[in-house]
Amino acid sequence: MTTFIGEEVTLLGTKPQVGEIAPAFTLMGADLEKKSLSDFTGKKVISVVPSIDTGICSTQTRRFNQELAEMDNTVVITVSCDLPFAQARWCGAEGLDDAVTLSDYYDHSFGKAYGLLMEEWNLLARAVFVLDEENRITYVEYLENVNAHPDYEAAITAVR
Repeated sequence: MTTFIGEEVTLLGTKPQVGEIAPAFTLMGADLEKKSLSDFTGKKVISVVPSIDTGICSTQTRRFNQELAEMDNTVVITVSCDLPFAQARWCGAEGLDDAVTLSDYYDHSFGKAYGLLMEEWNLLARAVFVLDEENRITYVEYLENVNAHPDYEAAITAVR
């Protein structure tokens, strides 16, 4: 059972698991260019948040970018349903101009492919994926309470 703001929500799609190849996606970048999973090389951390403009989502995005973005052969990708304009504004306000933010606002294809689209809200549930160089999932955390922090240390350790 997954909850958001204390209420049970319905997640659409199928959740990929450790050992599986991550589903391909094409999302809108903050620069209004389409970006696909195949555009990124090396290890990938996909940090999924409901809205980058909220406290936990902001902390999650900032922490993963500060602790992992400088690692060799690693890219941090934050995915939300926020409009690309809001994502770009947030990155600028936080001083994270090099952060990769991608928007699933258009058709929610990412949310459905990753089993994270909250039907009642048309927002993504919180999750963290670590992918190896071949896009195989090596770590995943699906949060039952979307209003909780992920296990930052476990995800960071999985990247290292």
